[in-house]
Amino acid sequence: MDMTLATTHHDGAHEGGSMTTLGFWIYLMSDCLIFAVLFATFAVLVGNTAGGPSGKDLFELPYVLGETVLLLLSSFTFGAGVLGARASRKGQLLLWLGVTFVLGFAFIAMEVHEFGALIHEGAGPGVSAFLSAYFTLVGTHGLHVACGLLWLAVLMHQVVRYGLDGIAQRRLACLSLFWHFLDLIWICVFTFVYLREFL
Repeated sequence: MDMTLATTHHDGAHEGGSMTTLGFWIYLMSDCLIFAVLFATFAVLVGNTAGGPSGKDLFELPYVLGETVLLLLSSFTFGAGVLGARASRKGQLLLWLGVTFVLGFAFIAMEVHEFGALIHEGAGPGVSAFLSAYFTLVGTHGLHVACGLLWLAVLMHQVVRYGLDGIAQRRLACLSLFWHFLDLIWICVFTFVYLREFL
């Protein structure tokens, strides 16, 4: 009887984990569609400056390259944390997740500073269709990173309080997918929005 209950509980937990992973993949695919629409909108509106400044007039490539380096480094540190989790090293996981949080926060701070500087120069989202599409695309990515940071902080708290159980491992795997997905989207943003202006 006890063995039957244990087997049922194990099967239920496994099935729940599989459904969580499947559900998260579906969410990521829906996010891909959102970003695809935003990229397509930007492609259509990029030349509609309404006589205002273009991206080449506004963007500072070295600054954006710095943002890119921060986000790519955060992907590496997150991977190091996942390796620590797989080896059941809670301290190593928390250390690398903490570094990842700092890098992600620095990325967001740089992006907010960039937006503030553009608005201060009179190049806000209401100036032209190009700037409206730019702020929407880059801002949506930034909002995703901010949500990822919140998720990261909550996960770190849960690991400290409850340890590296199966639930924490599953949540870590989902967050890892999300974080690397955001890095991939940013590479597309950097190439398609910023780099193309200087080629």
